[in-house]
Amino acid sequence: MSNTRPVKVASEHTALTARKVSFAWEETPLHWVPGDPFATHTINVLHLLLPAGERWFVHVYKQVLPHIHDDRLREDVIGFIGQEAVHSQAHDDVLPHLRELGLDPTPYTAQVDWFFEKLLGDRTLPPGKPRAWWLKERVALIAAIEHYTAFLGDWVLNAGELDRRGADPMMLDLLRWHGAEEVEHRSVAFDLFMHVDGSYRRRVRTWAAAFSALVFLWQRGARFFMENDPTLPDGRASFRDFYRAGTRGVLPSTPDLLRSIPRYLSRAYHPSQEGSTAQAVAYLASSPGANGLHDKAMKDKGLDDKGLDDKRMDDKRMDDKRMDGKGVDDNGPDGPCPKGGR
Repeated sequence: MSNTRPVKVASEHTALTARKVSFAWEETPLHWVPGDPFATHTINVLHLLLPAGERWFVHVYKQVLPHIHDDRLREDVIGFIGQEAVHSQAHDDVLPHLRELGLDPTPYTAQVDWFFEKLLGDRTLPPGKPRAWWLKERVALIAAIEHYTAFLGDWVLNAGELDRRGADPMMLDLLRWHGAEEVEHRSVAFDLFMHVDGSYRRRVRTWAAAFSALVFLWQRGARFFMENDPTLPDGRASFRDFYRAGTRGVLPSTPDLLRSIPRYLSRAYHPSQEGSTAQAVAYLASSPGANGLHDKAMKDKGLDDKGLDDKRMDDKRMDDKRMDGKGVDDNGPDGPCPKGGR
């Protein structure tokens, strides 16, 4: 068993490209899963984690590019970098709309920025460990995280209960476009890890770190949203709520999440065993956001290209103004922890 190698599932290899996407949030309500603020805010945590997290992915992968000696893998990694950069920006663009609805995520996103930029940054070297060790460790961490982003991508592509509950079509399109690209490039991070290192002990160790961090950050994010939602007088979030939402089909089920653990830890694991490339590519071909249909709808409502660009610039200026004087230092994010955040 100790010599077992990852077993790839034969599938069509697709060239990875960064798609130009566009989403308009003006009509998306605060609780975009109608009548279910907990499911809404649990999924909304993606908008808090992904901008900083995927910028960190890109930063690490740019450092590892010179160490890739397989041309096809190198092209896949370059495509992965492009897609992740677009994912980061697309989720970041949701945050000004949340502020307009009375839910400012700044206190929490400052902590997430510190986590990725400082705790997992270039200068964080465990005592006695060389930089090459730390680079391999972070590549392995990304492979473990990408196992769960692919899991979530596959889930949201098949989460018909969200449609049946009348979830906001714009938000669903963002999540499914992103989820489809996660499924599309699900093998890249693992293949890169196997190329530069492949140590099974490192795979297990970094899985444990990544899984623990994701659970910790996600539950903090869900509690932050629930406790700071201006429409909820007594907003709470618990693991029991998560389990129940999973049984209703509006969140991933806890049993499915737990079953994903031994699959990743199997020596025969390969990400191609998860999800469907054909399903992902089919969604990407029909996604309104990935095919310019949301911009067309806005133009039909009387907002031309200049109007769209002006609105996006207003949103960016809001973000820039928010960040003035709010840098992240070595000791943690500036400012007090959000209510319920510690």
